[in-house]
Amino acid sequence: MRHQKKQHKLGGRKRDARRLLLGNLATSLMIHEKIQTTQAKAKAVQPLVDDLINTAKRKEKRLAIRALNSVLHSELASRKIMEELIKRYAERTSGYTRITPIKFRAGDAALIVQIELV
Repeated sequence: MRHQKKQHKLGGRKRDARRLLLGNLATSLMIHEKIQTTQAKAKAVQPLVDDLINTAKRKEKRLAIRALNSVLHSELASRKIMEELIKRYAERTSGYTRITPIKFRAGDAALIVQIELV
């Protein structure tokens, strides 16, 4: 049984497609510091981003870089976490992102939100 096993399926995607989608969203969020996407995708990527920043803060540098590069698709994004974001969030323990609703999409009325680093 899957009690207490919350996982966002994101439209019935296969595991590999879902993993790549979340990696791309997390990479874009780290580089640009805010992106617009649907609410479901934003809620799915939010815990991943929190885990990446916590991993970078807690682990030894070489192990943290290896863990970041396994998820992120750009060296620029992992470098930004290691150099800038660790210093910015040194006093925070969680809550690195904010989700703000923007509008409804015209085609299917999906809620478009902005997810940004606080």
